[in-house]
Amino acid sequence: MRDSTPRQMGVRRFGRVNWLGLGMLGLRETRRFMAVWQQTVLAPLMMAGLFLTVFALAFGPGAQSGGRADIMGLPYLAFLAPGILMMSVIQNAFANTSSSIVIAKVQGNIVDTLMPPLSAGELVAGYLAGSVARALMVAVLIGAAMTLVLGTLPAHPLWALGFVVMGAVMMGGLGILAGIWANKFDQMATITNFVITPLSFLSGTFYSVEVLSSPFRAATHWNPIFYLIDGARYGFAGASDASPWQGLVVCSGVTALVLISCWRLFDSGTRMKP
Repeated sequence: MRDSTPRQMGVRRFGRVNWLGLGMLGLRETRRFMAVWQQTVLAPLMMAGLFLTVFALAFGPGAQSGGRADIMGLPYLAFLAPGILMMSVIQNAFANTSSSIVIAKVQGNIVDTLMPPLSAGELVAGYLAGSVARALMVAVLIGAAMTLVLGTLPAHPLWALGFVVMGAVMMGGLGILAGIWANKFDQMATITNFVITPLSFLSGTFYSVEVLSSPFRAATHWNPIFYLIDGARYGFAGASDASPWQGLVVCSGVTALVLISCWRLFDSGTRMKP
């Protein structure tokens, strides 16, 4: 028997959270990148392997056994590998949300996402679910390869997992902001090439920030991606330039600010027309 009781304006029949819609959006975002897993999951593993191979050849035996290639008391490859892993997580989490929104806007089907009874918070969570899933898959594959090649296990597994998830959420949120702002693929490429890539490369991925002069070292500490890279290095290798607790506080604050911004933009519908 149908419920004929009138509902107040603004009250959804799904309750406080539309779990079905949220789950379907997250599933759609996951299936979207899994449909091209060779590009979205396998390619980052190959790229990480190429980075490690090139630097191993460039530094010679010292990169693996110690000597002049040691950084922070670690062989260079052991120092480098966590940074490569987190850089892959960052780039893939950002790409997942940003590409999904921009493609939908360019193709004109973004309305199919906005019309269902999903709140702004549910839209943010659904898009982030795909980013976190992709980032975790990439992290697991690269982490397993690191263990096989270097013969080491994560020094602090919970810290490593925490920073990987934090990085996926933060960069997935930034991908949402970039996707909402961009209306064309070239605008999206501009953000990726001139903002995300430089910030990830200049964040201590390939070097310790202690080797930098004071102005550049201070500037690096204003880069939140530095704390993601540094936190991942602490989790996997047990060494870091900054306190992991400081990194956790900074990354949590930045992530909260990013998610609030995403919610406000979805709630207002800003720049969401195709």
